[in-house]
Order: sequence, then structure tokens, then C-alpha cells
Amino acid sequence: MKKFSLTLILIGHFLVSTKSNAQENYMNYHSKVIECEELIVEGKYTSAINKFDSLFNQFNFLFLRDIKVATELSAYDNDYKSGLNFVRLGIKAGWSLESINKNKNLQSLREQPEWAKLMSTYDSLHKTYLSKINFQVKEQVHEMFKKDQKKAFGALLRIGQKAKRRYSQKKFAPHSEQQLEKLEQILNEYGYPGERLIGNNLWGSVILSHHNSISVNYNSNDTLYALLRPKLLNALKQGEISPYELAQIEDWRIAGLHDHKLTTYGFLGAIPDDTVLETVNKNRANIGLRSIDLRNELIDVENETGMDLHLPKGWQNGKITVANRR
Repeated sequence: MKKFSLTLILIGHFLVSTKSNAQENYMNYHSKVIECEELIVEGKYTSAINKFDSLFNQFNFLFLRDIKVATELSAYDNDYKSGLNFVRLGIKAGWSLESINKNKNLQSLREQPEWAKLMSTYDSLHKTYLSKINFQVKEQVHEMFKKDQKKAFGALLRIGQKAKRRYSQKKFAPHSEQQLEKLEQILNEYGYPGERLIGNNLWGSVILSHHNSISVNYNSNDTLYALLRPKLLNALKQGEISPYELAQIEDWRIAGLHDHKLTTYGFLGAIPDDTVLETVNKNRANIGLRSIDLRNELIDVENETGMDLHLPKGWQNGKITVANRR
């Protein structure tokens, strides 16, 4: 059993318009992504590519992860026209030239005659991405993130669980309360500072995960996160936070409160039996996250094809198992 500790989670778009953002429900977006993934595990790659293409035409903001999956799938299925179009979309969504060039699974696309012309337009396409980022908020959240990391690092210098817990409650908690107050101000004025608003889907979720894992005693009595939670759920519908981020933020709270013996979404903590698995899958469906079984099947596809389907890594490396299954 993992020992709960604050130090466990040390790092290890601007809205197009209020009106258009309000008209888009990203729960529909995520459900369509899951449909694409179900087609992938069935080996229906062409159908999945077509569904991705249709989905990408329906929403103003696209999560880069999904574009990368569609691109790799197209390259694997030798659908070079779709693959090149998805690369173009990816650049507009922040896909860096370095990342594109390092991706070995895109080699067949790089061999196409149209590749050089596409890459020559990288700078102009990238400007589309930059025009959607709120750099003022990005810098503010980045500074908050760095302060959070520095403060959390202090727990590493304490010897023994009691000392670490005392530091977390006496030193880190007051700092974290200030961080959440600032996050709430940003949420109220701009929305959640994630991939859509600032082009980064890590900083805000780490700050919130740190807060949710201070100590059992602190988090049992904490009201700050409870006040933010409805705003995070609204941000999920607006496409400002992904289901992966929200699930990890919430699972840190549950895992921390129960010594990693309970989990809400299966990101942290054990899944002891099929009854708990059923509950976890219902929770995942409620926020637009694929089922545990589908995730495990996608890992099989990765192993068989060599594609990277960009599943959450870190605490979830490999398949998620149910403890009593053989």
C-alpha cells in the first residue's frame, strides 16, 4: 500500500467568445471521443478517423491529445490526407514542431510530398494557437505553480511521517489556501486555467491536487475545495478542464482521506472487486471519461500496433486491474 504524502505528487485558449463557449457542451465532445476509442479497439480505424474528423468540425476548441491520436491513427491506417489535415489542426492547437518531428509514428506522413509545404506554414498556423492564449493568466498560474512546488518540496526535508504531516498542516496549508483563493479569482474572471485558456493542463491541477492531499485531518475539514468543485464541473462542460485533470484532482482527495484504499475514478487507490469497478465506471462516465475496461483494451492496441493513444501515464502506467480478478 502506498503511503499517503503531500510529496508524492511533486512533479513527477483564451475563450473564443462567451456566446460560442456557452453553446458548446464538452460532455458531448468527450462522449464522441469515447465512441472513436471504441471503434479503435474494434479495429475499425477508418470509421474512427471519420468520426474524429466530424467531431473536430463541431467544436471551436480541440484538446491536443485527441488530435494526436487521430493523426497517429491516420498514419497507421495509411490515410495520409486525413493525417496531414490533423497535423495542421494540431499545430493550430499548440502541437510543437519539436514534438511533431520527434514522433516516430508520423514517419509515413513526413514522407509525403505535401509535408514540406505543410511545415513551411508552421509559423502562421502556430500564430492561431498563440492568439487564443491568455499570457497574463498563464504567467500568473506558472508563478503559482513554481511557488507550490517549492513549498511542497519542504516536506521532503522532513524526516518521518509525523514531521511531514506537521509541516503540511502548519506550513503548506496556509500557503495552499492563498493559492485556492487566487485560483477562484481566475475562475470567476477568466475560467479554469487549463489547456484552453493558458495552453497548460498541468499547473492548475497540480496546485489543486496538492491542496487535496495535505493531510487526512486537514482535508476532512476543508471547505475551500468544496466551494470550487461546482465551478470545476462547469469548467468541464465548457471545455476548460479535461476529465483526466478533474479525475486526478478528486482522486487525490479520496485517496488521501482513506490511505489509498478508496478511489473515485480509478486513478489512485486500489479497485478491490467488481462492485467497486462498477461504481468507478459510473463515476468516470459522469465526467466523460472512458471505462476502465476500454482503457485496458486501448493499451492492448498500443502494444499490438505501436501507436501512442496518449492515455494518462504516471500513476496509471499499465493496465488498471481489479484486485480479486485472476
